[in-house]
Amino acid sequence: MTQTDHVAVLDGGHDREQHEGARRLLATPDRLRSFFAPRSIALVGASDGSGWARFIMESLATAGFAGTLRFVHHARPEAFGRPTVPSLRALGEPVDLAFVLAPTHAVEGVLDDAAAAGIHNVVVLASGYGDGGGEEGRERERRLVERAVELDLTLLGPNCLGFVNAVAAVAPFGLHIVPPLRRGPVGVVLQSGALTSNVLAFARAHGIGISLLTSMGNEAVITAADVLEHLITDEDTRVIGLFLETIRDPQRFSALARRALQVGKPIVALKVGRSPAGQLAALAHTGAVAGDDAVVAAAFRQLGVIRVGSLEELLVTAGMLGSGQVPRGRRMGVVTASGGACDIIADRSADEGVEIVEFSEPTTARLREVLPSFAAARNPLDVTGIILADRTSANANLGDAALNAVAADPNLDFVFNMVSLPAAAPPDPSVPERRIADVAATIACSPVPVVNFSATCSDLSEFGGSLLDRHGLHVVGGIEFGLTAVGHAIRWNEVRQDRAARPAPPSPPRATSDGLPNGAWSEARARELLRAAGVPAVPAELVTEADAAVAAAERLGCPVVLKICSAAIAHKSDIGGVALGLGDPDAVRAAFVRVLAAGRAVTDDVEGVLVSPMRTGGTELFVGVTVDPSFGPVLAVGLGGVFIEVLHDVSLRVLPVDQEEVVRMLGELRGAPVLAGARGVAPADLPRVAEVVARLAECARLLGPALQTVEINPLWVDGSRVEALDVLVVTGCSS
Repeated sequence: MTQTDHVAVLDGGHDREQHEGARRLLATPDRLRSFFAPRSIALVGASDGSGWARFIMESLATAGFAGTLRFVHHARPEAFGRPTVPSLRALGEPVDLAFVLAPTHAVEGVLDDAAAAGIHNVVVLASGYGDGGGEEGRERERRLVERAVELDLTLLGPNCLGFVNAVAAVAPFGLHIVPPLRRGPVGVVLQSGALTSNVLAFARAHGIGISLLTSMGNEAVITAADVLEHLITDEDTRVIGLFLETIRDPQRFSALARRALQVGKPIVALKVGRSPAGQLAALAHTGAVAGDDAVVAAAFRQLGVIRVGSLEELLVTAGMLGSGQVPRGRRMGVVTASGGACDIIADRSADEGVEIVEFSEPTTARLREVLPSFAAARNPLDVTGIILADRTSANANLGDAALNAVAADPNLDFVFNMVSLPAAAPPDPSVPERRIADVAATIACSPVPVVNFSATCSDLSEFGGSLLDRHGLHVVGGIEFGLTAVGHAIRWNEVRQDRAARPAPPSPPRATSDGLPNGAWSEARARELLRAAGVPAVPAELVTEADAAVAAAERLGCPVVLKICSAAIAHKSDIGGVALGLGDPDAVRAAFVRVLAAGRAVTDDVEGVLVSPMRTGGTELFVGVTVDPSFGPVLAVGLGGVFIEVLHDVSLRVLPVDQEEVVRMLGELRGAPVLAGARGVAPADLPRVAEVVARLAECARLLGPALQTVEINPLWVDGSRVEALDVLVVTGCSS
């Protein structure tokens, strides 16, 4: 698209999709590939008094930047002992990237100069745009985007500190980087600037190599999703780390996450900014239990995005995934030199669902041959500290012989191997050198992955780091982070295998809101919706007279339930509109009068009273679909009663879902044993329950943009009998 085309799009400027399309053309993977690997850079506004410029120069030196660095200042003839030019137009030839240090009021003029000089890539440091929260700043940022599109400028920021590309040896970044910069397979996207230095420092201290790391600023032109797409296509990146304050385009994020899962690039995300309750639905429980952060967590699980709780967990997990030694099954063999470590590992493995299985007989026999007589040849294996303290044992490579034996065990999917590194270079470095070389040799021929870990998350010494680098090894920092990373990796791989074996989700249904109420439906109408979708409901008759109520009760069989039926009354029990356990005609007649009066005291819009048989025993479930403002329709499933009201024991999924996914949801509940018959009731027929829930979810999706809430509370389950006892449907405009 030419600059003229960009202008035409913006002049039409009332079509948001066209505007977004024009912006996206500036941040395609092809354009970002060159953006993040400049060979010449101009610092605009550089001066001896600019701390930003000094940091950028230091960062470029730390990265080993060997390209051209130019200085631009409108008034000062030199900067840092080198000549400046007054504007980008005076450079003589274009640079690959302009880093704009100019104040906010001067930025637009610098962009004009960049375009006139043939420069297409710009980083803007200045703040005072959308980051300020005021209307003036938002308007300034809108004009900045329009100008960038008009001038064909790929722009990172504003309010941005820049980026670090370790692979390309370039780091136009406005904070200090502790040298050396470690190159590796982990790409990191941060919706934060100041955290970038901390991330780099932790990664360096723990032997985690970075391919690309970028702060995002306000994401006016280049967004986090754009960089995510770039990293998915980047050959130097094997795993992607994200620090997210918000997900601006959930649909695009979801599509990119599915693509990353398909190509085998794990995404590890730290999502912050949890709200206390999410969006509350006034007429339903579903919105209260499906808060926005819970929906994000559910979406991440479905997409195979690994959600972590800290930057340390993010980096340690990404580092392990990038090492190439990634567990693909749950059966773990453990090799340590500490009985205490074995105990910790056993406990944490249970938390992560990792299985510590028995060694095979040949493995046990081989271990008995090489271990000290007082060592037990069992999993988890403590080879004892003798291999570290006794020089003869160390020279005999007893620990490595044990690792070789365990790695060859056919009962295992991977090995968790403790590696002890010196805090400083020892007097005789040949012993740790030989030990690490033997570990590397074992890993090279091992039929299963070997995850090396240290006992604690301590920084690598210079000697230890160089030792690992020489042999191409990675050590995960600490037992806690190590097993957490292992659990993440296993679950990620299981999701990937599951998604590969299942068909792609169906396209959203074409639906219309024509003829649907704007608000809550009466229960009678809601039951018709369930019936059409094949969702079973308890039998019920709508009556308007006491004698008709008695006759209905006799047909349905006592005891019965009476409920007021009105679109204006969502919570019937709150106004006395429900009567339970009515066992004879007199009780039914009296209850009818009472329930009808309670309804009419609230509204004249009363259709009558519903009569249905009383269900006892069995298990009550809560099933509801509500609409998340970001991810769309969300299904919530949980056990009813105290489980949903107090314990908030609920499982969530973004729609669509199938029966297999619903079975997984039911299995995630803390109250899942209840469905298995833990209270002496008949075990629930989970496939039948899942079938009914999946039908309800699809029924809700078919309501299209009119959907607000579809909820069954409770869904009664007694073995293979599944019935909706009460249903709520709300459609129309959310406002």
